[in-house]
Amino acid sequence: MGKTETTRYVIVPHRRGRRTMLLSALVAGWLGSLLLVWAATSLHAAPQLPGLKTAAATAQTELAAARASLHELSQRAATLERSDQISRVANQELQEEMSQREEEISGLRANLAFYERVAGPAAKQRKGLTVHSLEFKPERAGTWRYQAVLTQNLAQGAISSGKLRFAIEGVRDGKLATVGWTDLHQSSAAPPQDYAFRYFQQLEGSVMLPPGFTPQRVRVALRGGSANVDQALAWTQSPQHGET
Repeated sequence: MGKTETTRYVIVPHRRGRRTMLLSALVAGWLGSLLLVWAATSLHAAPQLPGLKTAAATAQTELAAARASLHELSQRAATLERSDQISRVANQELQEEMSQREEEISGLRANLAFYERVAGPAAKQRKGLTVHSLEFKPERAGTWRYQAVLTQNLAQGAISSGKLRFAIEGVRDGKLATVGWTDLHQSSAAPPQDYAFRYFQQLEGSVMLPPGFTPQRVRVALRGGSANVDQALAWTQSPQHGET
C-alpha cells in the first residue's frame, strides 16, 4: 500500500476584541474630525458674528423707516387726490357760476340798451302811441321770433290799450307779395296781440314765412280806444348770438 498523506490543519482561535477595538478607533477618529471641523468653523465665524448682528439690526431699522415713509407717502397721495378732486369740483362750479353771471350781465346790458332806446333823448321827441322798433330773429324750427316795442309820449301818462296786427311785404317768385297776420300764424282764427301800457311795452311772438319769400317791409296796425296807428317799418333782423 502506498503512503497516506496526512493534512494538517491549524486551528487559530478568532479574536473578536481586536475587531471591535478597530471599529471603535475609526468611529472615534470620525467624531474627532467633526469636532475639529466645528472648532475651526467656529473660530473662523466667531469674529464676524457681532458685525452680522449689527447689520441685521440696521436692516431692521431701515425697513421700519421705509415702511413708515411709505405709509406717509400713501397718506399724502390720498390727501392730494382728494384735494385735487375737490379742486376740480370747485373749478367746475366756478365755471358754471361765471357762465350764469355772464348771461345775467348780457341780459342786463340788453335791458339797459332797450331802456336807453325807449327813454332816451330820441324817445322824448315822439308824440302819442307809436311802434318804437320791430325786429325778427330766426328760430331752429324755421319760424321767426319777433320783438315789438310800443311807446307813447312820456308826458301823457295815460294807459294805452288795444290790439296789434302786422303784415309783411316782400318778394316771392319775382313778384311783390304780402303775407297777412293769419297767414303768418297759419291759422284763420289767429287773434291779434293785446297791449296795455303807460310808457312802453315789449311784445313777442313767432310767425312763419312761406318758402321762397323774401321780406322787405312790415306794416303794423294798432287798434285801440284812444288811438289807431298804421305804421310801416323796414324788415329788421336782429343779430345772432355771438354776432356784433
